Amino acid sequence: MTKPKPLTAYRKHWAHRFGTAPFLPTSRAEMEALGWDSCDVIIVTGDAYIDHPSFGMALIGRLLEAQGFRVGIIAQPDWQSAEPFRALGKPNLYFGVTAGNMDSMVNRYTADRKIRSDDAYTPDAAPNRRPDRAAVVYAQRCREAYADVPVIVGGIEASLRRIAHYDYWSDKVRRSILPDSKADLLLFGNAERALVELTHRLARGDRIADMRDLRGTAFMVPHGWTPGEDWTKVSHGGTPAERRRTYLRLPAYEEVKDDPVRYAEASRIFHLESNPGNARCLVQAHGERDVWLNPPPIPLTTAEMDHVFGLPFARAPHPSYGNAKIPAWEMIRFSINIMRGCFGGCTFCSITEHEGRIIQSRSEASILREIEEIRDKTPGFTGIISDLGGPTANMYRMACKDAEIEAACRRLSCVYPEICPNMNTDHSALVHLYREARRVPGVKKVLIGSGLRYDLAVRSPEYVKELVSHHVGGYLKIAPEHTEAGPLSKMMKPGMDSYEKFKRMFEQASQAAGKEQYLIPYFIAAHPGTTDEDMLELALWLKRNDFRLDQVQTFLPTPLALATAMWHTEKNPLKRVSPESEAVPVVRGGRQRKLHKAFLRYHDPKNWPTLREALKAMGRTDLIGNGKKHLVPAWQPAQVRAPQRRAKEHAKGRQTITTKT
Repeated sequence: MTKPKPLTAYRKHWAHRFGTAPFLPTSRAEMEALGWDSCDVIIVTGDAYIDHPSFGMALIGRLLEAQGFRVGIIAQPDWQSAEPFRALGKPNLYFGVTAGNMDSMVNRYTADRKIRSDDAYTPDAAPNRRPDRAAVVYAQRCREAYADVPVIVGGIEASLRRIAHYDYWSDKVRRSILPDSKADLLLFGNAERALVELTHRLARGDRIADMRDLRGTAFMVPHGWTPGEDWTKVSHGGTPAERRRTYLRLPAYEEVKDDPVRYAEASRIFHLESNPGNARCLVQAHGERDVWLNPPPIPLTTAEMDHVFGLPFARAPHPSYGNAKIPAWEMIRFSINIMRGCFGGCTFCSITEHEGRIIQSRSEASILREIEEIRDKTPGFTGIISDLGGPTANMYRMACKDAEIEAACRRLSCVYPEICPNMNTDHSALVHLYREARRVPGVKKVLIGSGLRYDLAVRSPEYVKELVSHHVGGYLKIAPEHTEAGPLSKMMKPGMDSYEKFKRMFEQASQAAGKEQYLIPYFIAAHPGTTDEDMLELALWLKRNDFRLDQVQTFLPTPLALATAMWHTEKNPLKRVSPESEAVPVVRGGRQRKLHKAFLRYHDPKNWPTLREALKAMGRTDLIGNGKKHLVPAWQPAQVRAPQRRAKEHAKGRQTITTKT
């Protein structure tokens, strides 16, 4: 990979003389108090403005402020007209648009496509404070407000919708977000590098239409456009130098929207071209124009991560929210993000598509400074750090042992089907971090709240002992997701051998520490590749191990995920795709999805009638009875009515993301 220009190597814009704002301004009055007559950049976001590095608008805003630019925030504007988008005046450089920390459709709707009753990123969890497909709507309103101002879209919603994608909520393949939003540029992934370079170039007078060389960006061009005459279209191979001037054509939108095989093929190509060390440009036709995707951004160094997370955040919601409670803030206010990225490659997860597979870690000193900031600046701190983690709890400082091998690698996962021998799985840096974090004056306990990758943890008995002895608050969550080989192979998750080994290590360490602690496993129902028999075997495993789940998760197809491609096409993009290739069983009907959830909660009397009916149909009446070997009893409590049959099943499967009792 070409060594990029460090984030701190740019000459500051002239407006740095205004200094650091206590909060980035959200009104003209705040701008005037800072002595500003205008903003250089205005960020429009679907979330409430919380000045903390866990919230994208704050992180990007503070980063640009450190470069010398004046940044304003328009948070959760009324999208019914363009007027709220004029609240801070006309930006000198561009509008930056994000739907927020979540895809707006996931945020607004349950998996049965019903409006959620609350929004964790809104004051007092108020619902309906953002539109459907918020990035598209906000971008259009920015264009209406000031037609001559460039509009740039970014964040997870833009990342996951940068090419043609299956959209669960409309049950169709939608175009890239670029033609719908009419944005000038799309930034995908963690976009600090591209955004800093772009902003400085615009400030010196460059045209955004000429910026076609930034990694981590996507844009619309005339069909057949290339960056230069020496660029070539290839289908495979090529030296590193040749790859830098080659591109791959994905099947066009008009093909993938009607042909499941072509959609699965496009999904496979897209994910294989995700390593920043060898990824080529991708091009996808949309009518007479092309969506052009440059290679993914080069990950930040540890020094750059420290710079980004060490910016002068207020570490609080904007004062305009008063005493309103913002659930997302309450959840993370005492936690610390120590790393980015995930090399697990789980097919149902969107982390890889957005943050990439290469782990980007902060230094220990940077993390310890943030603990001290929480202790000194965050109201309500009682001495407990709720999490030191990120996408996973224990991939901190892990990387390929050889930079050349990493740059050439095209694996979709570093840990499936087995942990790659080139992957450094050393936990010693994390163990040392835990010990130093506990020594910070004023800290009583440091908990680990992020999900643990147990197939990595079992390689370090010292780490398991350290974790269990000091950092578990009674319960530790892990995610086997399933017990059966069929669904696990489509998830790219390890088998239960690793889980059982970790469970033994966890219990032994808990006993040695004199603590009563428990593992909380998470499972997914109705994932592509799952049959009724698979769910039955999972239910029997739960019963044998005396697990009674209070929370169950049913598969939700999110844009661009490999599992979503399986769900939409019933093909397996983990292998070469053709009309004759492997068919993936998919659960679509409402009754079958309900059954799969019922297996996860076999102990709930409300589910017993459904399970009895299914067990009879499966020829497993031996599991109906009143003994320990039976899954459900033959009797039904009088106070629990059998669920009424629906007069008509919905054409498409419906489910809920989590169910609580």
